[in-house]
Amino acid sequence: MAWDVLKGTVSWFHGYTFPCGDHCSNEWDLQRATIRWSRTFSQHLFTTTSNLLFMLIFLVALLISHRNHSPYVIYNKSVLHTITALLTLFIGITNLGVGLWTILASSTNKKHEAVLYCIQALTCAVLAISLKINLKKPPTIVAITWWIIEFVLGTFLVSISIAKIFETRTFSMDIILDMTTWATCFLLVYCSIRAIRHWTSFKTIDLTKPLLKGMTLDETKVTPLNKAGILSRMTFRWIDSLLRLGYSKTLELKDIPHLVPEDEARTAEQAFAEAWELQKKHDPLSRPTIFRTLSKCYWKDMVVTGIFAFLRSVAMISGPLFLRSFVQYAGGKRSFKYEGFILVGGLCVVKIIESLSQRHWYFNSKRVGMKMRSALMAALYQKQLRLSSLGRQRHATGEIVNYIAVDAYRFGEFPWWLHWGWTVPFQMLVAINILFATVGWATVPGLLIIILTVILNNPLAKSLQKCQSEFMAAQDERLRATSEILNSMKIIKLQAWEDKFKEKIENLRGSEFKWLSSAQINRTYGTILYWMSPIIVASIVFAACAIIGNPPLTATTVFTVLATFRIMQEPVRMLPDVLAILIQVKVSSDRLNKFLQDDELKPDAITRKSLDGSAYTIKIHLGIFSWDPESSNTTLKGINLEIKKGEKVAVCGSVGSGKSALLCTILGEIPKVSGVVQVYGSIAYVAQTAWVQSGTVRDNILYGKPMDKVQYEKAIRVCALDKDIENFVHGDMTEIGERGLNMSGGQKQRIQLARAVYNDADIYLLDDPFSAVDAHTAASLFNDCVMGALAKKTVVLVTHQVEFLPAVDTILVMKDGEIKQAGSYDQILAAGETFKQLVNAHKEAMISVDPVNNVSPIEAQVADINSLELPRMQSSSGLSVEEIGDIPFNTMQLTVEEEKEMGDSGLGLYLDYIRTAGGALLSVFIAFSQGAFVVGQVAANYWLASALLDPSIDSGLLVGIYAGISLLSGAFVYLRARLVVVLGLRASKAFFSGMFGSIFKAPMAFFDTTPVGRILIRASSDLSLIDLDLAWAFSYVLSSGADLLGMVFIISFVTWQVLVVAVPVFFITRWIQMYYLPSARELLRINGTTKAPVMNNTAETALGVVTIRAFKMTEIFKEKNLNLIDRDASLFFHTIAAMEWLILRLETLGNIVLFTSAFLLVSLPARSISPGFAGLALSYALSLTSCQVFFVQWQCNLSNYIVSVERIKQYMNLPSEPPAIIETSRPPVSWPSEGRIQLENLK
Repeated sequence: MAWDVLKGTVSWFHGYTFPCGDHCSNEWDLQRATIRWSRTFSQHLFTTTSNLLFMLIFLVALLISHRNHSPYVIYNKSVLHTITALLTLFIGITNLGVGLWTILASSTNKKHEAVLYCIQALTCAVLAISLKINLKKPPTIVAITWWIIEFVLGTFLVSISIAKIFETRTFSMDIILDMTTWATCFLLVYCSIRAIRHWTSFKTIDLTKPLLKGMTLDETKVTPLNKAGILSRMTFRWIDSLLRLGYSKTLELKDIPHLVPEDEARTAEQAFAEAWELQKKHDPLSRPTIFRTLSKCYWKDMVVTGIFAFLRSVAMISGPLFLRSFVQYAGGKRSFKYEGFILVGGLCVVKIIESLSQRHWYFNSKRVGMKMRSALMAALYQKQLRLSSLGRQRHATGEIVNYIAVDAYRFGEFPWWLHWGWTVPFQMLVAINILFATVGWATVPGLLIIILTVILNNPLAKSLQKCQSEFMAAQDERLRATSEILNSMKIIKLQAWEDKFKEKIENLRGSEFKWLSSAQINRTYGTILYWMSPIIVASIVFAACAIIGNPPLTATTVFTVLATFRIMQEPVRMLPDVLAILIQVKVSSDRLNKFLQDDELKPDAITRKSLDGSAYTIKIHLGIFSWDPESSNTTLKGINLEIKKGEKVAVCGSVGSGKSALLCTILGEIPKVSGVVQVYGSIAYVAQTAWVQSGTVRDNILYGKPMDKVQYEKAIRVCALDKDIENFVHGDMTEIGERGLNMSGGQKQRIQLARAVYNDADIYLLDDPFSAVDAHTAASLFNDCVMGALAKKTVVLVTHQVEFLPAVDTILVMKDGEIKQAGSYDQILAAGETFKQLVNAHKEAMISVDPVNNVSPIEAQVADINSLELPRMQSSSGLSVEEIGDIPFNTMQLTVEEEKEMGDSGLGLYLDYIRTAGGALLSVFIAFSQGAFVVGQVAANYWLASALLDPSIDSGLLVGIYAGISLLSGAFVYLRARLVVVLGLRASKAFFSGMFGSIFKAPMAFFDTTPVGRILIRASSDLSLIDLDLAWAFSYVLSSGADLLGMVFIISFVTWQVLVVAVPVFFITRWIQMYYLPSARELLRINGTTKAPVMNNTAETALGVVTIRAFKMTEIFKEKNLNLIDRDASLFFHTIAAMEWLILRLETLGNIVLFTSAFLLVSLPARSISPGFAGLALSYALSLTSCQVFFVQWQCNLSNYIVSVERIKQYMNLPSEPPAIIETSRPPVSWPSEGRIQLENLK
């Protein structure tokens, strides 16, 4: 019987041999007698001792915790805890009753067992108490561990009890007690999961945004999971409200609930940062790593998901054992009267456990992956805010965006794949054990093939890792260049350099594509290796059985082996993907470690104090500074500087003399080699290159501070922005495009100057703020802003406008990184030649520009500087004549909302993918290859089932034909895999070329209205999905769909009556999918638009990090980034929850078909179905649910991936500029024949 196999796998535990006396008629009877099971004293002693040990540890921990004043971390007051505690207490009372009955009814040799029953009753009582009292940290750890161990022990004992039922065909008190205990153990393990989550959220609850703001969770729109009960959580019923809303209307972003506090990025980032710093403290010599940090943060969540993964694996592995018993039953072997119905009932229980555990494994692993991803995204963003100047040079903006868009997202999938990493070998080992128990030494040749497969995988994995690393490095280079080109597109367009830079991108893509091709081809070899190995191994095992002759190839043996190989096929099929993903995660980990471990600014390099009572605002003594501290070349040297409160200091000098570097020393941006820098008071900084944020004009001026109308209007007026704002249709609520693309250079410079004025700082560092405005505006800004609004402030002004210098208190003349001269205008003009040369150079430049009006000397301009009243020359619209040509059309908000398709896109996108790749014929051949493979597999298994009925067919012929058909079908697997790779590579080429060709031909208006991050998302993560995953997703959907059809055909062929249930189930399945799809589709599309803002914000921050740090705004920007991450994560969270909701219901319907088939097999008249065909039907029926899950899962993944095609196609059809060359208007070869510019009809 199948249960003999189970008993054989654990018979080492008790070591008892039961004599069989006269009943041991042959070797097989002897084996059965040897492994006959009952609840032995050793088993009882082991479980009782384990419980007693945990009880004592728990009581000691409880006593210790009672004496300290630490807070309670678990409040066990829920209905679930009450029910579990009552059941546990009932089991304890039952144990006590059995113990007393044993003492009274048995002889003295049974009293030692009675003692064990009484001890077990005591431990149950304490266990019930642990479920109902409030616990502090030490006993909490012990209690949770005890509850989980109790579940493991209960599972062990119930396995023995089930074996005993089928062995003895009787029920005993031990068996009933074990079954009752096991049911309670399920509640115990669920209590442990809830306790772990509650403890985790308790530790971080004070970090959550709602509580920081004095809000409660009930006051915010939080996901229904927050209040869901046990049944709702188990069945994912809590997401019904969102699916119902999505079915009734098109979902919008505002309809998506927020995450619970424990899932928020703020909580994840805080935990990650604490664990990272803890590593530094514990081991200062070694650098912290991402793997260790994430393990420290999320090991509890990983343990919980691991329990679900283990339960699912155990339930799945039991399938061949049930099949063995069903085949024996179909052959007429009966152990007791209702054996068939008990088998069906047991199968129902196991499949329900498998379904629930798998769904919660998948959901919880992706949920913890989401937390990891959020933690990394927040940590990476905050790292760039702390990077030193040298660190920022090593990591371009495009690279940082890629770290978040690709590498951090890859870690989001890591927990799910990690559990596959250990469940795959676990399932393989147990399956091999079942094979040994079924066919004995005939397993060895097959085992050698499996070992050979693993050995062959080693060089394949190394090659794949190398290809993946090189591919990621090449992708970084391409994205770095793409980011630089997009940020400079206006210059490229004006110079007509599009073709040159497009060629540069294509060359970088060529290098990337080479490694992509190698990686995909290696993946093909892995796919062939692991798809064919189960078929080859089965053939070899059957051949070995035929040669050895023992055991004989009966229906029971053959289909138990085939069912075992079917459960091995999943881990074998997953193994190459597991290895590929884990390799990718390792590569991403190395890249992120390098970034997170890079140099940071040293805040202690500068002494910062408040201005109160100090006569000075800036002091530098013997300062030596260098952008590269490891280099012997210094940037600034011998800097001695003291600036008094309210003093106006101008810094001048030639290009590269160190003017901007001097401001950076005050900001702390340039590393200090030696010396002392002291800064008193707050700083406002205006960069030489204007940096404005995407947002409104008002937001850029307020810069996170509350509105003060008087100060706001003053800042606008003194920065000469009042007329501009009046002419904007939306006033100061006019939206500024990314990098201020819809503003002129002068407008951007005045906006950031207004930001500084509104900030009301003590010190103002102005780095050449007048370079982007005309002379009249510059004079107005200097008079009204610097000398007016900032009259009482300390101002350090870097400038090339010599005419302003006489008005300042001190002038610093820089040369070769040193302050060559310092003093008032008259002092330094008379002191030496350096400043005089600078003044004369300026005078000559002015004469060359305006030779007519060169009579006014510099001194004359200076004399009147404080009385300047220069009106700005106005056009009819109120804008200065000098700037009107630079200001674009401002009648509407510039940055357009990202385009998002609505409704069902149907098959259009899939057909677009195939058409774009030129793969219509390829797709036909791929479908044909997969169909041929499935037909071959069905034919091979049908041959086995029918041949076993014919005694005239010997084992050699049976195995030979089976192996021949199987190997022939394997050739189609190879063909399908190679064709999939060809299709994927063609698609990658076509979509890349189409998108970038369209982008380079797009008019400048497109780049003015489209954030760079939005384009980079398509060029990174969307293109990466098409490169690596989309073609394989097509393949997986096709293969699992074909397998599903083959399974349904076989089941219906053997038990046609199942169609009575299968047909309604099919229509119900279709209805559930149609109910789910509207919500899922919109969730995916909205999620596609929430990722780009995270990348936009990252890219924007990288460009303005110096300004952000100068204004002490890092916390505000961190908060903004966390909110963007949470918005993206909330969409992802509800997307995966909706998918699990769907799959659980589809699994339930699939299990109904399985149970119907099994019920028919035991209900139909004896021998009406041959054992061979019963085994054939059940071997397929047992795989039906997992195949259906695989199909739906990859169908959903494909729906997710195809959104990337939709998004890239949007950029393949952008409006295009006119062609660079119009063939009908091509000028003659000799053109131009002379140099001449002629203007006609200029207005």
